[in-house]
Amino acid sequence: MQRAAAGLAVACAQLLGRVYGSRVVLLVGSGDNGGDALYAGARLARRGVAVAAVLLAPERTHPGGLAALLRAGGRTVAAGDAEETVLRADLVVDGILGIGGRGGLRPDAARLAALAGDSRGVVVAVDLPSGVEADSGEVRGAAVRADVTVTFGAHKPGLLIDPAREYAGAVRLVDIGLGGELPDEAELEALQHADVARLLPVPGAESDKYRRGVVGIAAGSGRYPGAAVLAVAGALRGGAGAVRYVGPASDAVIARFPEVLVSEGGPLKAGRVQAWVVGPGGGDDASTVADVVTADVPVLIDADGLRLVDPGAVRGRRAPTLMTPHAGEAAALLGVPRGEVEGARLESVRELAGRYGATVLLKGSTTLVADSGGGAVRVNSTGTGWLATAGSGDVLSGLCGSLLAAGVSAFDAGSVGAYLHGLAGRLAADGAPVGAHDVAEAVRVAWRDVRD
Repeated sequence: MQRAAAGLAVACAQLLGRVYGSRVVLLVGSGDNGGDALYAGARLARRGVAVAAVLLAPERTHPGGLAALLRAGGRTVAAGDAEETVLRADLVVDGILGIGGRGGLRPDAARLAALAGDSRGVVVAVDLPSGVEADSGEVRGAAVRADVTVTFGAHKPGLLIDPAREYAGAVRLVDIGLGGELPDEAELEALQHADVARLLPVPGAESDKYRRGVVGIAAGSGRYPGAAVLAVAGALRGGAGAVRYVGPASDAVIARFPEVLVSEGGPLKAGRVQAWVVGPGGGDDASTVADVVTADVPVLIDADGLRLVDPGAVRGRRAPTLMTPHAGEAAALLGVPRGEVEGARLESVRELAGRYGATVLLKGSTTLVADSGGGAVRVNSTGTGWLATAGSGDVLSGLCGSLLAAGVSAFDAGSVGAYLHGLAGRLAADGAPVGAHDVAEAVRVAWRDVRD
């Protein structure tokens, strides 16, 4: 607890800038997070900060932490009289609930959380924002919205998965020496540049287009020819040696990418491929989806393909399958309202992967990748809100399909594809609106950034 309090106090001091004479308010519950806040408050008080602690459960407040705060010159404020104190604070520390909190805040705590949000000060959560669920990222009621979360020992899943991630703000990890106490296997993984670099396919001196992999793209329709163009654009940037296209948008594809191999005979007559992408902008062409799913190579199913595919055919496949739904498509596949998927993203992606016997990439504000065999779910740490643009998902499908054709496993292809796609979105946007074609063009820059 002293290590946690020291790290928390340092973070608060850095956020304050001018420490002496600043006003800090601690929102203190009955658990250890309240104790962390009190001990950190004592450290700040000894540096000349005016620290006030609002005690939600005075009779169950951490005794050692409270005594330390009072000895250092801090004071307590009754919860019912805290409004002016909280609103005038330069910094508010949320120590109401810990990782065991479930179901949102109770009314008295919810009132303080609302006051913290209305205050002029920076809101700092201790370990995780009170009211969010640490293991799932769910928010089932009122919760604190923090500007910064100072978490201890290890990242909690709820700090990385929406909707809880939006409540956490910027996250700072403090090592408190847990080391060997942490579990050997993680519930959640977030790849970094070095992890992705190890998974990128790199051609050798003897490589040809077939050794590098050929990806087939069955996408587009008379109504949505652009989906085919964007899926092909993503595939060309994904490391495969060649792209074969089948579908009604061949003229648009060839006009933009003359290097693409076009087939007029459908998937069964397209020639040799090492992976297929089916569904982006495909309309109601169920026969093409059915033909692709029978192929004995890895298959990525997206968009209209998810709506048209036979679930039994997916479960019966021997080759790897990667499904890439957004929340609405995932809800339809699970037979639940969209809000249920958006509120429980981790549970939903695991359920989909298990039910369909496939790797599932759940797109959205936080992209999650779950394998059908269980194990850790991967959360994508790149990305930007600017990726919420028409056609962005088509680029992602082509990119992931190309990685599949290059021999990358479905789990890794989904994870690496999401990482590169998110990074490309950041680089292309650079803080301004971006189109899907810009994202596709930026994949090469993202690839170099990761590799180097």
